[in-house]
Amino acid sequence: MALRVRQTPYGPGMLGLVVSYAVLGIWTLVVLFPLYWLFITSFKLPVQVNDGPVYLPFGDFTPSLHAWRYILVDLRNDTLRPYANTVIVGLTSSVLTLALGAAATYGLTRFNYRVRLSSVAWFMVGIAIAIGAVRLGLPWPLAVASGLAVFVLLRLAMPRRGDATGRALTNADIAFWMISQRMLPPVAVVIPIYILFQRLGMLDTRAALVVSYVAANLPIAVWLLRDYFRTIPLELEESAAIDGATRYQILWSIVLPLALPGLVATFLFIFVLAWNEYLLALFLSSANAQTMPLLVAAQNATRGPQWWYMSVLILLMIGPVIAMAIALERFIARGLLLGAVRG
Repeated sequence: MALRVRQTPYGPGMLGLVVSYAVLGIWTLVVLFPLYWLFITSFKLPVQVNDGPVYLPFGDFTPSLHAWRYILVDLRNDTLRPYANTVIVGLTSSVLTLALGAAATYGLTRFNYRVRLSSVAWFMVGIAIAIGAVRLGLPWPLAVASGLAVFVLLRLAMPRRGDATGRALTNADIAFWMISQRMLPPVAVVIPIYILFQRLGMLDTRAALVVSYVAANLPIAVWLLRDYFRTIPLELEESAAIDGATRYQILWSIVLPLALPGLVATFLFIFVLAWNEYLLALFLSSANAQTMPLLVAAQNATRGPQWWYMSVLILLMIGPVIAMAIALERFIARGLLLGAVRG
């Protein structure tokens, strides 16, 4: 029985299909080979890694559980503590970032803001006064209250001075300002962040990592969710408002369920960023709040990288992320395309 390929007006021919599948097959091998190499390296002895590349278990080498036993049994507590820190910090910061990002995005896509430049200038004056008060020895709660009071008084007394042109920051300006925070290299701000948490006595704590990760990833969450929220018809919210629904009911019962694919895709993206964060964790944590990326980097000992131990730790790291991506695949596929087409 001859194999028949159904042809479409714009579909490729038989030769095109063969070439396409061949290219996809080769690319699949290229993408999956590092994972395969990572997997078999975790079952090698140090001498098998150092003597040269061997590829096939039970053929080129005999698998060993030496690295797995050392990481999971001999170093049990030293492995579980960073793993627990990574899970707690990653999930907590991702959930908080998504919640704050969804609320901020809803406000940016449903309300029109016009923040006068004079108000921004007075706010900066209030911050400068608060910083100066702290430098002079005033307790920081009183310094913050003083700066806020000065800002309110200046805003009420001179609402339009310094803004004669009437220029104001709109929603687009606010959104761009938020995403511009990610344009600055993290290494440029990590020292001030370190000093901040040092003064607050929060170094080597999970709370410091959570706060830092939320602040770093919130602009990305808002930027990604903007297109998802814009695809939700305003008529649905207007109908609900006519029926007596409040803004919070509309957000919780209509907007968020319709934006679920975008929320899931954004959550996974943010979670991966928090899960793999290295620079902030390096400066803000040591023993108690150490995360898995730091533990993996610590395997670069004085005698060189311990590739067998490193492979085990990396497999433990990427396993939950891959499982989560597979479980949420249908939401991710819809979420990635949802904001791509707009009427």
